[in-house]
Amino acid sequence: MDQIVTPAPLRADMPPRAPLDMPAQNFARAPNVALPAIDRPDPIWRLAVFLPALMATGLMLWGLHGLFATSGMTAFEYVLLVLIGATFVWVTLAVSTAGVGLAGRLDPVAGPQMAGPLDVALLVPIYNEVAWDVFGNASAMLNDLTHQKGGHRYTLFVLSDTRDEGIATQEWQAFAALQDSAPDGIAVHYRRRSDNADKKVGNLVDWITGWGAAYEGMVVLDADSLMTGRAIARLSSELAADPRAGLIQSFPQLIGADTLFARMQQFSNVAYGWLLAEGLAHWSRDEGNYWGHNAIIRTRAFASAAGLPHLQGLLGGDDLILSHDFVEASLLRRAGWRVRFLPRVSGSFEETPGTLIDYVLRDRRWCRGNLQHLRLLTTRGLHPVSRFHLFQGAAAYLMSPAWFVLLVFWTLLGRDADTNVITYFNEANPLFPNWPPAMTHIDSAIFLVVMYAMLLTPKITSAAIIATNRKAVRLYGGRRSFGVAVLFELALSVAYAPIMMIQQTRAVLRSLLGRSEGWVPQQRNAQAYPLRVMLKFHWVETVMGLLLVVGLAAGLVSWWLLPIMISLVLAVPLSALSSVNLRTRAPAALRLDNPLTLREPAIVVSARAARADMRGQIDTPNIAAE
Repeated sequence: MDQIVTPAPLRADMPPRAPLDMPAQNFARAPNVALPAIDRPDPIWRLAVFLPALMATGLMLWGLHGLFATSGMTAFEYVLLVLIGATFVWVTLAVSTAGVGLAGRLDPVAGPQMAGPLDVALLVPIYNEVAWDVFGNASAMLNDLTHQKGGHRYTLFVLSDTRDEGIATQEWQAFAALQDSAPDGIAVHYRRRSDNADKKVGNLVDWITGWGAAYEGMVVLDADSLMTGRAIARLSSELAADPRAGLIQSFPQLIGADTLFARMQQFSNVAYGWLLAEGLAHWSRDEGNYWGHNAIIRTRAFASAAGLPHLQGLLGGDDLILSHDFVEASLLRRAGWRVRFLPRVSGSFEETPGTLIDYVLRDRRWCRGNLQHLRLLTTRGLHPVSRFHLFQGAAAYLMSPAWFVLLVFWTLLGRDADTNVITYFNEANPLFPNWPPAMTHIDSAIFLVVMYAMLLTPKITSAAIIATNRKAVRLYGGRRSFGVAVLFELALSVAYAPIMMIQQTRAVLRSLLGRSEGWVPQQRNAQAYPLRVMLKFHWVETVMGLLLVVGLAAGLVSWWLLPIMISLVLAVPLSALSSVNLRTRAPAALRLDNPLTLREPAIVVSARAARADMRGQIDTPNIAAE
C-alpha cells in the first residue's frame, strides 16, 4: 500500500481585518509631500566621502595617462583608462567611507527619547522553509521580548507563501505548537496565501491591505532572521520617538557559520563590516537604505508611499521589481519620510550561505534585481542619495564584467608584455565581494603602493582598532589568534575573488539575456556538492584558468597573472573546500573564530534549543493510507 502526503488546506488563524489602502506609486510623477521638510543635513560627511574618492581617482588616472603617453596613447589605452577610472572610484569610496566611520565613531549616540508605546507587528514571510527553524527562531524572539520594558505591544504574523503541501502541513503544526507556548500578552497568527502573486512583495502587501491599519509599526524579518528582544524594543522606541521616521534599519550580523566560506563571510562582517556600516550611517543620514529585513517600518507611511507597480518588460509583458527593498526606501524618502540606519543597535542577526555555490545562486537572484534598478534612476522626485544607492547596487555587479574585460584586454596586449603588472585584492565589503585589479608599469611602483594601500585600508583600519583594544581583541581569542584569522581571511578572499569575478560576470550576462533564476529558498544547511555538480558549475573558470596557463607557458601572458590562474584552475577544489566544517575539522588557529563563535549570543543558544524542541513536535509528516 502506497503512502501519500495529505494535501494541506489553506489554513489561517488571523485577527479581525483592518484594511489599509496601498496604491501603486507613479514613477513618472513625484508626490506632493505633505510632511514638514526634513532639516538639510550637514554636508561635511558627504564631502568627506565623495571628494577624496573623486580626487584620488583623478590623480590615479592622471598618473597612468602620463605613463601611457610616453610612448603615444592608443585608443586601446584610452579604453583601459576609462575602465580603470570607472572601477577604482568604488575602491576609494570604500576607503573614504571607512574614514568617515572612524571619525563618526567618536560621536556619542544618545538613546531614544521617551515616547508613547506602539502596536508593532512582527512579520515573518516564508516560502518553502524548514518549519521548525522558522518557528523555533520566532519562539526564542518572543520569549526574549517578555524581558523588555517600554510598553510596546507585539503581535507575530507568519505569512506563508509555501507551495509544498508537506511543508505547509508542518508549518501548521509548528504554528499550533508556538501558539500554545507563546508568552502571555503576545498573540501569534498564521496565514497561507492561496496565490503567491508578486512573491515576497505581494505577501507583505496582502498583509498590509488586510490587517495593516491596526499596527503603527511593522518589523520585517526574513525566514532566517533572529533579533533579541532588546533590539526589537530599541527599534520600536526609536520609531515612536521620531514621528518623521518611515524606516529604521539595523545592521544584521552573521550567525550559524560553520563552513569555511560562511566563516570567511562572518569574520569579515564582524571584524570589518562595522566600520563601513558606521561610515554609511554617518554620510547617508536621513537618506539611508533598506535591506529587506531586520528593520522597523511605519506601516501607514509604507502603505501610502512604497506601493510598487510592475515595470514594462524589455521583451514585452511586465516585470516584477525584484530587489524591492532599495526601491521602497527610495520611495519612502521621496515622500518626505526619514530612512535611518542604526548600526549600533546590537542583537540583530541573520544566516549566510554556507558554500560558494549557495552564495553564487543567491547572488544571481540579487544581480538581476539590482541591475533592474538602472531602469529606475529616472524616477521623478527621488533624492540624489537614493539614486546613488540604486546605482551603487547595480555597479557592485557591473564591476566584475568591467574587470573581466580589463583582464582580457591586458592579457591580449602584446606590447611590453613583460613590463605590465596586474594586481588585485578583494574589497572589504561583506555583502558584494568585488575583484578590482589595477594596472601600471613595473617601473611605477608608486601606483602599486597606492593601490594596495587603498584596498587594504578599510580592513587594516578595522583590524588595528581591534588589535589595539585589549577588551576587543580578547573577544577574538587574543591578539595572536586575531592576527592569524585576519591573515587567513585575507588569503581566502584573494583566492575566491577571481572565481567570484567570473560568476558575477556570468550573472550579469544571464540577467541581460532575461534568464530567470526562479524563486527558491536559500539553502540554510550547508552540504558538500557532488563532484559532477561542481564541475558543471565551475567549468568556465576552470577552462579560463587553463587557457591562461597555456598562454603563460607560450610566453604570451605575464607572470603577474599567476595568482589569478591558480585560483581559476583550482575553482572546483576551492568550491569543495568552501563546504568544509571549520568548527569540527580545522585546527583552532584556522577556525576564523570571532566573538559570535567563541561566545554565542544568548538568543542564538535559545533559538537552537527552540528549533530542536519544535522539530521534536512536528518532525512527523501527516501520512495517510491510500
